[in-house]
Amino acid sequence: MTNPRRLSGGANLESWLFDCGDEAFVLRRAPSEEWLASRPIDMAEEAAIVRHAHAGGVPAPEVVAELRPDDGIGRGFVMRCLPGTADPEVTLSSPPSLGEELAVAMARIHALDPAALPFLRVLKPADGVEALHQQFLDAGGDRPIIALGLAWLRANLPPEAQPKVVHGDLRIGNVMSHEGRLSGVLDWELTHLGDGHEDLAYGCMTVWRFGRLDKLGFGLTDIDTLARAYEGAGGEPFDPVRFRFWLIYRTVWWALGTLGMGKTWRSGVDRQIERVVVGRRTSEQELDLLRLLEGDAPEAERARPLAPAPAAPEPGDGEPTAIEMLTAVSEWLASTVKERLSGRERWELAVTQNALGIVRRQLAGRPATSDMALTQDILAGRVTLATPGLLADLRRRALDTLSADMPKYPALAQARGLWE
Repeated sequence: MTNPRRLSGGANLESWLFDCGDEAFVLRRAPSEEWLASRPIDMAEEAAIVRHAHAGGVPAPEVVAELRPDDGIGRGFVMRCLPGTADPEVTLSSPPSLGEELAVAMARIHALDPAALPFLRVLKPADGVEALHQQFLDAGGDRPIIALGLAWLRANLPPEAQPKVVHGDLRIGNVMSHEGRLSGVLDWELTHLGDGHEDLAYGCMTVWRFGRLDKLGFGLTDIDTLARAYEGAGGEPFDPVRFRFWLIYRTVWWALGTLGMGKTWRSGVDRQIERVVVGRRTSEQELDLLRLLEGDAPEAERARPLAPAPAAPEPGDGEPTAIEMLTAVSEWLASTVKERLSGRERWELAVTQNALGIVRRQLAGRPATSDMALTQDILAGRVTLATPGLLADLRRRALDTLSADMPKYPALAQARGLWE
């Protein structure tokens, strides 16, 4: 084993690229036993899933070895390195036909024999929604837009589907492309049994299209083309009603997942700075969720004007403010530290500067995200999108919160153009 280097990204499991002879391999490793204890799938089970997918014709990596306790480097497994890259910018620059290749891979995943993976849990829509509701309560249960999504999910449960093997994290960023073609499907840690439409919807979420707002099918194509390719490869008939349910479900799911990052950091299980920054991406999902739900509001509410945005504070002439001091620190990092770093450390510096920017903008004025009374009214059905002024109020909150947290989120500018 020579030249080991930590790969960027990987919000949960670690990935290390290394050489052995003339070949390259990837070590996928759990960061700690404490972290692994909270996961539904352990490393040996994930290795079994990847092996099963590889044998079933899915472009998944080949698992060549599993770590043992006497190795002294934790829990994980080694895969042969696939050609290409998982960089979203490279993948999304591929021809639209890559979207059809993804649909074919998805159909092959859903055709895998679940009997070979008896440890996989089954996700039923009703059980999943109630689990999200409990997760919401555990996270404070006080954010109205997430409550609106939960209320919609409870009222729109689809019939249970014949369980299929669902990847659970199939999106741009978790697939590899090489010269415009699909070369691999990665990160199988969320695999479960359930409705294949969940995979179809998840990769179409706005956040995973990385700014390709006009290409709703994985940022590469349109949904009709994606669905036809999926059906043509043996996938089940596309159902737009089920697709919308899972699109809203996974948007709520990821909103709660980002909220949970702060809890993970506070617990000490994972103190990476990425955790606290991702914990502020909840506002991205709140904006996306409101965009998904607003069509159910009466026309008069959709047309209701928003209150004006709060004015930015005027800079002072006296001592440097906290905002100015944070700006100075960020500028120093960019001018002095950045050029001395490379690889993952350089990426972590970018995350750190993002964190400083979030704090600066919060000090400049960020609306409170907690509204327990409104949240409880929404969950109880006393307040809905038909309630006069609710949609306009939530739109204003979403715009102002996201402007402070992640102002470069591509969907923010689009929402401003539609709402303001």
